[in-house]
Amino acid sequence: MASFAAESDPAAGFELSGRELAQRVYDRPAGEDMTSHAVMELISAKGSVRKREFRVYGIDQQGRRSQLIRFTSPADISGTGFLVFEKGQGDTEQFLYLPALRRTRRIVSSQKGHSFVNSDFSYEDMERRPVDGWSHKIVGSEKIGPMETLVLESRPKDDTSSSYARVKSWVAPEIDMPLRVEYYQRNDRLVKTYRVLSLENIQGYWTETKVVMEDAESGHRTIITNLETSYDTGLSDDIFTQRYLESQ
Repeated sequence: MASFAAESDPAAGFELSGRELAQRVYDRPAGEDMTSHAVMELISAKGSVRKREFRVYGIDQQGRRSQLIRFTSPADISGTGFLVFEKGQGDTEQFLYLPALRRTRRIVSSQKGHSFVNSDFSYEDMERRPVDGWSHKIVGSEKIGPMETLVLESRPKDDTSSSYARVKSWVAPEIDMPLRVEYYQRNDRLVKTYRVLSLENIQGYWTETKVVMEDAESGHRTIITNLETSYDTGLSDDIFTQRYLESQ
């Protein structure tokens, strides 16, 4: 386990800049491809629970990552699909397929702050944050459970479109994974918090097996549990197309 010196510089003893840490998180290995079966629980402040099941398919093509999410139950959301693919230089496109309407809707920049399928995750949360579109600074270190973390503060640059004014991440540098993330809007208002509840090394890749996003104002929570995950199975890149999105 890495140790950190108690000096005025919170990153002292760990020669790493904020940008370098953000880049390591961005580049964290996720296999050539991955497939997972997961459950999403939408939990109100009063404790009522709605469950959804879905499958996730991901692929990494020379550092550009694409992901397809397909909901399988309950009936009111079954068949709904969500496609994300990176075009490079921080440019990401997103498409939502609604089977009831038999149409695909492209998620434009002004919609990225909207809720993803009524969960506590936004469309912006469903894509990787371009490293050079933000300024990054290590502002401290803290232990979360058995793991030491570096606290990374990221702010969007003037030409970056984001629904957040500041994002604060507790990153475990040994595995380059954020274990906790706080999202702030203007006037330094905390709007929600993401936490990794459990993780596992699967086929050599550190994988979040249970996570939660909680709204700071309403107390509503979204818990996602990965029931099964596999990597490097040889997925076809044909899966990550608008045509395939609309084929189910």
